[in-house]
Amino acid sequence: MNVLRSISMLAVMTMLAASPAAAQISLTPPGVETPTPEPSKPAARPKSKPREVVKEAVKKPAAAAPKPAATPVPDQTVTPAPVPDDPNADYVYAAYQRGRYKTAFDLATKRVQEKGDPKAMTMLGELYANGLGVKLDYDKAIDWYRRASAAGDREGMFALAMLRLSGRGGPGGGGEAAKLLASAAKLGSAKASYNLALLYIDGQNLPQDLKRAAELLRVAADAGNPEAQYALATFYKEGTGVPKDIEKSVRLLQAAALADNVEAEVEYAIALYNGTGTPRNQAAAVALLRKAAKQNNPIAQNRLAWALSSGHGAPVDRVEALKWHIVAKTAGKGDPMLDDAFADMSPEDRAKAEAAARQWLGAK
Repeated sequence: MNVLRSISMLAVMTMLAASPAAAQISLTPPGVETPTPEPSKPAARPKSKPREVVKEAVKKPAAAAPKPAATPVPDQTVTPAPVPDDPNADYVYAAYQRGRYKTAFDLATKRVQEKGDPKAMTMLGELYANGLGVKLDYDKAIDWYRRASAAGDREGMFALAMLRLSGRGGPGGGGEAAKLLASAAKLGSAKASYNLALLYIDGQNLPQDLKRAAELLRVAADAGNPEAQYALATFYKEGTGVPKDIEKSVRLLQAAALADNVEAEVEYAIALYNGTGTPRNQAAAVALLRKAAKQNNPIAQNRLAWALSSGHGAPVDRVEALKWHIVAKTAGKGDPMLDDAFADMSPEDRAKAEAAARQWLGAK
């Protein structure tokens, strides 16, 4: 059960930037502002400056990018619980997943009373933590999560750790959360391994240890966690806690991109476009950029604008290119070089692009 989202990766990267020991480490997606080879521009036009992760919670690494200004604050957004490991409790979770929260509460309560089922305890904790079928009550949620944790349920451990990191349940939350995440990770929780790694990166609740963080990210990445795959890809790209290995970095980016991690889609697209660590494939790169752009990633929107204006990887379409440039600019990713590149557009085409951009922004 994934009760709370992971800690924000971008926030943790801020702590790395402030740490003397990590002065050379960049953990935000590559190419955010640093010049990287980008899609070729139309002839006679100025060259552009050619990006994580970012997330889900302490959420996402990259190269020579500006450091986020946030501080680590756990994200308390809830996400639906997956089917539990214990098939005997499936009917409780089936009710939960169908939105029948009162039924889930009643069934979970019965299982606890009759069998002392720790997964049912975790379910009760989630229902109280999110006010689903019952009145929101963090104290009761923490009590049920503690009982589930004491009974050995890794999902209860993870959920309790996230609540403690959010400041619920009194002082000392960070230390307790670190212990809970370590216990859940030992029991095979990939998301616990990922979040524990982020605590080692952060260096507040645990001593900063980038090598240990890399080990934990590898465990979570091998288990298929896309956020961990993306973070570890950045580690390999930068040589953070592991030997620098661009090809391994790109393979991890590919895996995370296939799992719909948007930051990974952008960085993998850039690698494909430039042939960095992987055979060059500009058409595939543009397809990925388009996918990420439609998910409102401004870096993808900017790169897509360059690709469409130059005709590398896709037919030239300056109207759509300007549309994405305007959209990216609205999100704070302006590009003066693109302004110059579109300076000679006809009033009619410019009007079409502006109308398309307004329609896209209004539909968000």
